[in-house]
Amino acid sequence: MYAHALTREARAVWRSVRRAVTEPGADRDTAVQSLKAAGAALLAWALAGWWWDAPMALMAPWTALFLVQSTVYRSLLSALQQFAMVVVGTLLAAAAGVLTDNAMAAMALALPLTVLLGNYARFGAQGLYAPTAALFVLAYGSYSGYDIAHRFLETLLGAVIGIGVNALVFPPVHTRRVRHLRVRLPLQSAELLHEVADGVAEGYSEEQARAWYDRALRLTDGVTDLREQRRRSDESYRVNPGLRLRRRAAPAPPSATWDLVWDQVTEHIATTVRTLAEPARRPVLSSDARDTLAALLRASGDACRFDEYAHQAEGRPCDDAGRTRDFRHSLARASAEHRRLTAVCAGEGRTVAPTTSGLLADTRRLLSALLRIADPEAALIPSPSARRHEQARVGG
Repeated sequence: MYAHALTREARAVWRSVRRAVTEPGADRDTAVQSLKAAGAALLAWALAGWWWDAPMALMAPWTALFLVQSTVYRSLLSALQQFAMVVVGTLLAAAAGVLTDNAMAAMALALPLTVLLGNYARFGAQGLYAPTAALFVLAYGSYSGYDIAHRFLETLLGAVIGIGVNALVFPPVHTRRVRHLRVRLPLQSAELLHEVADGVAEGYSEEQARAWYDRALRLTDGVTDLREQRRRSDESYRVNPGLRLRRRAAPAPPSATWDLVWDQVTEHIATTVRTLAEPARRPVLSSDARDTLAALLRASGDACRFDEYAHQAEGRPCDDAGRTRDFRHSLARASAEHRRLTAVCAGEGRTVAPTTSGLLADTRRLLSALLRIADPEAALIPSPSARRHEQARVGG
């Protein structure tokens, strides 16, 4: 069993190494950042330990190593946080050492304070450096004024080297994941709607419907992931002087308006599929109504495929006029099927059942959201999930 697990892990590592060498992606980004961090640490040691022969030379490579972050902005912010923590941890430890003149007693006095301070949320992961700096000071008994000054100078040297390497050597810009999600969301939405349409036309089981709903929820999770990746992408463009040094400028992150459109589309896809999946809410439809609903969902899936990014991903000609025409044709078919479904469900003089009325409302909202694909700027009203996310962000 252990041999099989080790073999599987070795194969996974080999695949990651091969991808890092042969194609751009997360594996290559990780490899580049890792090599940059190692190079920054070596350079810091060469300057502080070999050339300067500083008494606290370890501080420079130690700082440089951990300041090659995922973005230049993150490196700058982490440098400020880390230096503040090193200063506070060093001064508290030095004060405790002078007061007690005993390493054990000084640790008992300084460590609780530095650990509590390090857990303060504003300092994030860099809070760990307060108790770590205090331990270094007290373990080596190096808390004279000369030692403290050298510790600060070498920390600053490491910070400058770490930030400089990250900003000037292949400065990280994260737009690939945003673009990948923008292509994947429309295609997966179309695939799901087509599959649900086939199931409605041919008859589906409760297990199939639950699987559809799980996939619909993953679509909404994809929008959340897109929002997080967009924040990371935007951050990678901040205070990034290395962008101007590139021969070919990195592509700008796509408009955030698109996210809002697909937040609404995926939300209403999930609502529609949930209506079909829940036994208590599932409408009882005649054969004609099922065929009409299937045609409506299929046309809606076709409309998803005419999103600009999905259209390009499938290798279709980049003809905006033709894409818009095909999209409007698909949406017109879906709207016509919705009108027909309403008429079929109502019958002659009969009222629509509550469960069927809910399905009609769900599909109408889906069509309204799809309409905004052609004109994303029309999507001015946030969807329910977007409002909940914004409220949670402001509240946090």
